[in-house]
Amino acid sequence: MSAPSPIDQIAERVERLLLRHEEVQRTNALLQQQVDALTRERDALRARLGAARSRVDALLERLPAEPTQDAAAP
Repeated sequence: MSAPSPIDQIAERVERLLLRHEEVQRTNALLQQQVDALTRERDALRARLGAARSRVDALLERLPAEPTQDAAAP
């Protein structure tokens, strides 16, 4: 059996590189989907946090003012 020619070796390496490239592209697409999903989740959580802060601020405004030290003394 003869050793593969340099052209055959190069062709084999190119094929492996092409396969690896396709694999990396698929992985990248999956990772991009995860990033997109996490970005949407983050944005939704930020919106919920903003709404919760607004509700807390509204509740705090409804609380009576704390009496001053002079007014609390008998």
